Amino acid sequence: MAAARRRVSVGLGLAGAACAILGVCLLLVGPVIIKEQVVKNVRIDPSSVSFSMWKDIPVPFYMSVYFFEVLNPKEVLRGAKPVLNQRGPYVYREFRYKTNITFHDNDTVSFLEYRKLFFQPDMSNGSEEEYIVVPNVLMMGAAVMMENLPNFVKLLLSGALAGLKQEAFMNRTVGEILWGYEDPLIDTINALVPGLIPFKGKFGLFVELNNSNSGLFTVNTGMKNISRVHMVDSWNGLKKVNYWRSSQCNMINGTAGEMWPPFMSPTSLEFYSPDACRSMTLVYEQSGKFEGVPTYRFVAPKTLFANGTDYPPNEGFCPCMQSGIQNVSTCRLKAPMFISHPHFYNADPTLVNAVEGLHPSKDQHALFLDVHPMTGIPMNCSIKLQLNLYIKQVSGIIQTGKIKPVVLPLLWFAESGSIEGAVLKQFYTNLVLIPTLLDYLQYIFLGLSVPLIISAAVLMARSKRTAAEKSPRHPTMQSKPPPSSETTPLLHDAGTLSQNDAEA
Repeated sequence: MAAARRRVSVGLGLAGAACAILGVCLLLVGPVIIKEQVVKNVRIDPSSVSFSMWKDIPVPFYMSVYFFEVLNPKEVLRGAKPVLNQRGPYVYREFRYKTNITFHDNDTVSFLEYRKLFFQPDMSNGSEEEYIVVPNVLMMGAAVMMENLPNFVKLLLSGALAGLKQEAFMNRTVGEILWGYEDPLIDTINALVPGLIPFKGKFGLFVELNNSNSGLFTVNTGMKNISRVHMVDSWNGLKKVNYWRSSQCNMINGTAGEMWPPFMSPTSLEFYSPDACRSMTLVYEQSGKFEGVPTYRFVAPKTLFANGTDYPPNEGFCPCMQSGIQNVSTCRLKAPMFISHPHFYNADPTLVNAVEGLHPSKDQHALFLDVHPMTGIPMNCSIKLQLNLYIKQVSGIIQTGKIKPVVLPLLWFAESGSIEGAVLKQFYTNLVLIPTLLDYLQYIFLGLSVPLIISAAVLMARSKRTAAEKSPRHPTMQSKPPPSSETTPLLHDAGTLSQNDAEA
């Protein structure tokens, strides 16, 4: 029985030691393995797991467009406040894919990214054939652009506008406003003021968006330095743009807006937006989960479109008006165009109050990005922007009537998408489930090692005590007479002599 206990205790001790070793190994080596796998699979390399996702984005993207219909155009011409009515959404399925992918020796790769948009009637609240009353962007934009030209030039334009039956507001279909329409005004304006509108053919707010690319991006692959992966090296061969008035505002910072370097910290992220002609910085708001995947949510700070007075670093984007709108005329053919958050969310209240029909709301109009911090891959996003046109009465151009100066919203759009289906399942399994199991295993092994080692020690002690109790006792030693002293022989002799004398 004691031998059996000893064997069991030895087995438990070995098992406990093995669990402790496995736990420590997982604790020390597990994070290293996970990090190596992340680094291997998020860099821009044809052998990486994320390469196909980067090349042909599998996430279903949708662009939802909302128009602001002007309900009182005649009254606005007489100086009344514009009354707006939101129409839409008109939803488009967006497909993105990269071409001309060229790897370079300096750890960078160049590409052109194209997007195609397809109208989704079943997801839309209306059709592309619906008519909407909006400002005549070409005419009103040209009028403001010509404000400081000699009066005779403006009178010539006004006469040409009358001959072409051009008015301050137009009634056109959704499809025409977005994707373009033929307008003889383009040739007329270019004849009067050569180069004022440097394009020909159709005019539409999104005419250059469909079946087109966003410019030649050159980004870091991360093969040598993973902390630089996806970071923009140049755009159209430029290290900086030249749209703005300061070096800081002209900088091309961050990524192309699709992915970010892994192992993110909850601070901020940057990306360059060709649509906005500038780099944008979003700030961390909160941690959360998307379909079980941990995420960091990044949102636009109030300073994103603040003017130079409220936020001095934005002085380079001026000339400015109220905070909450950004003048993009320098990268939009000098047209008096402004971008903002939808419904002037986070903008100066005077912008909202200048028109009727706006209802800014964080839930509906704030943009956000939910990014998996370990990989830098967005899981869920909705980027929202509003296009606005500055209109006013321009002396010499009678078609502008008595319009009071106002930044008039034209439309806003949201580009939204989230990882789903097989891609989400693979992502969750490889980058969430397996690392979580490894985390649990290391603590399970370490937790098991303690009771196993303690049990082994207890059994070993008991087996030793039992063995000691069952062993035969040794015989007791008999008492020995006390050792004789040095005088004992003499006494013994004396006693013998006394006995002999008595017998005699």
